[in-house]
Amino acid sequence: MTCPRPVPGAALRLFLFHHAGGSHLLYKDWEHAFPADWEVCLLDAPGRGRSHGIPLIGNSDELVAYFAGEIQRWTDRPFAFFGHSMGALVAYELTRHLAEEGRRLPVWLGLSACGAPQAAGGERRARHLLTDTELRNWLRSVGGTPDALLDEDGMWRFFGPTFRNDFALVDTWQPVVDAAPLPVPVSAFGGDDDPVVGPERLAAWSDRTERFLGLNLFGGGHFYLGHHQRAITRRITAAVSTARRAAQEHMA
Repeated sequence: MTCPRPVPGAALRLFLFHHAGGSHLLYKDWEHAFPADWEVCLLDAPGRGRSHGIPLIGNSDELVAYFAGEIQRWTDRPFAFFGHSMGALVAYELTRHLAEEGRRLPVWLGLSACGAPQAAGGERRARHLLTDTELRNWLRSVGGTPDALLDEDGMWRFFGPTFRNDFALVDTWQPVVDAAPLPVPVSAFGGDDDPVVGPERLAAWSDRTERFLGLNLFGGGHFYLGHHQRAITRRITAAVSTARRAAQEHMA
């Protein structure tokens, strides 16, 4: 975990989870956009960032268990989760994991560019089974990956296995379709021209929570957040504040 701006006595910790094939660098400089008393914590899945020496994990349950251990000593104060694409899947399943274990839950969950679980029979992708050429072309069509990485064979040999591993994790995810709604406020985020997940799948997160705070759409595709950092961080701040006020009123 990377904490670019440590805040002793932080009022809240915000954990950010990255996309498939990515790292904490997806959220570079985001810490400056949040309240001064928030501590922003950037998590890396094994095999990248500060976790580059740890073997890749290609199973969602195992990755969730890994992150549950990573954040355990950092949940001593109110905290919230925000995840993009694969990171949203992980944040959702991690919240379920914490609930099942009776551990402290996030005060808010933000899910970006990831569709809600759907019943068997829905469209399932198998990107991890594509040839290298097909996978590189698919990534190029979606955006968010530097051209140099996709165009240069040497770089692809280094980074390609991470993409393939992460897509295997997402593509083979077996969600609990009839899972009880989370007792945590949820907000959904996405691009209005995302070729991977449409607004209807994003809005379907309303069925997975006892309190849905709405769908936030922005102009752009799957990596819309690269063009709307200020607007997104403002909405995250507002949603977390709303969730915390509601929790305090409920306890009063």
